[in-house]
Amino acid sequence: MLIGHPPEHRDDETHGARAHFLQVFLSQRSQMEALVSRRVGCRATAADLVQDLFLRFWRRPLVQVEELSTYLLRCAGNIAIDHLRSEGTRVRVNEGWQPDEPDSSASEPQAALEAGNDLRHVEAALRALPERTRQIFLLNRIHGRKYAEIAKAMGLSQSAVEKHMMRALEACKASLREPAPRTPGKAP
Repeated sequence: MLIGHPPEHRDDETHGARAHFLQVFLSQRSQMEALVSRRVGCRATAADLVQDLFLRFWRRPLVQVEELSTYLLRCAGNIAIDHLRSEGTRVRVNEGWQPDEPDSSASEPQAALEAGNDLRHVEAALRALPERTRQIFLLNRIHGRKYAEIAKAMGLSQSAVEKHMMRALEACKASLREPAPRTPGKAP
């Protein structure tokens, strides 16, 4: 609600602000969908996410933003990142992180500790990758996208996608080969 004007004037002002928002949103929609599509690798998902973004803004009280079009593009990029994070979490939960059959109950804590260390090494290796390489890796390994789909969505050749994947996989393998740092004073 806008404060300081008679009720009938507030309704006109709110209506004008909503009309302006709708105009700017519609003018930026294709850019937002293209940005989200490049990040998530799927046009349909991008359209859904941008529609969700519209509904979030439409339902909340109007706030003043200096440059609405820039703000909307930034928000679109953020919802793509949020989507990728939530999809990664969903995949990990569905697939589970524990082995199907543990070898023995005595070695379970040690195996869990080693698996946790391996996971931290791989996550660190993935964070160290260039953004595009990491994004391609996540689209392929987490979202199950084929190289051709990723290439088309990101405007790259399939060969370039393959090279990015090789780089990411090699970084993951190398992170597992690196010896764990030793604690001073402890024997191996």
